Amino acid sequence: MTEPTSLPLVVPAGPDTDLVGRLGRERDRLRAALDTHGALLFRGFDVGGVTGLQSTVEALSGATLTYTEASSPRTAIEGNVYTSTDHPAEEEIFLHNECSYQDSWPMTLYFYCVRPPATLGSTPLADTRRIWQAIDPSVREEFERRRWSLVRNYHPNFGVPWRTVFQAAGRDDVEAYCRAHGLSAEWQGTEGLRTRAVRDAVHRHPRTGQTVWFNHITFFHASTLPEDVREGLLALFGEENLPTNTYYGDGGRIPDDVVDHLRKCYEDAKLRFDWQRDDVLVVDNMLASHAREPYTGDRKIAVAMAEPHTPR
Repeated sequence: MTEPTSLPLVVPAGPDTDLVGRLGRERDRLRAALDTHGALLFRGFDVGGVTGLQSTVEALSGATLTYTEASSPRTAIEGNVYTSTDHPAEEEIFLHNECSYQDSWPMTLYFYCVRPPATLGSTPLADTRRIWQAIDPSVREEFERRRWSLVRNYHPNFGVPWRTVFQAAGRDDVEAYCRAHGLSAEWQGTEGLRTRAVRDAVHRHPRTGQTVWFNHITFFHASTLPEDVREGLLALFGEENLPTNTYYGDGGRIPDDVVDHLRKCYEDAKLRFDWQRDDVLVVDNMLASHAREPYTGDRKIAVAMAEPHTPR
């Protein structure tokens, strides 16, 4: 494969700080660099705030996408630009690829630093080509053969409600969405819902043809939760009814030592940078996973998604 020299590749402004203009003039070269490196960090440009981020996305990727089948709380800032996540500042968010549990996903992510944190608060990245290479071949083969599944349990007054996740007025809307997108739906009482999706763990990038480790197996597995959170959720719901958990595609339990190995492969590939005001990070969602460090201060990172992709 083409070996990236850095992640992300920093693209400095120089004397011309017009980001949209730069993207228009150098679009082909920058797209090729994104395919090689997996992420580009535009630094020192006059972005023009959240409205300017919309123009940036349109210049490189076209229209922004709506956030659907949400797994974390976000707030819409303007149009299809959202907060990166509304999780508390002290929480770490593990490496993942956006929407890899869905039947289609955004190919390109945009992160815009409205306000940098006082300390930490990086958006670490990890090359999914390197993660795939680092995983034990027997583990890879098992997931390629059996695939993986995500089980989500929606409980009343806990987490993101199913009406929000599926943008649904009622059960009929949810069931129609699930039929259209390859999920099974099972109602639990009057307001509870369990869904299950079976997806591929390994994919080929549609432009580069490279093999990537693209899934939420590790992110949503119960053992990745902090111990106190995991124990609290197990006490509250039991394993079968955890808000999220992952399994092999045939429903078999994934051994904890396998997930330990996967976590190490992610962590070994992780690279970080410190945010500066008006930074714009463009991430190829299939070539690089992203995370979030805990932070202090009034950090504000806006996010937009573009270029929907449905694998054949």
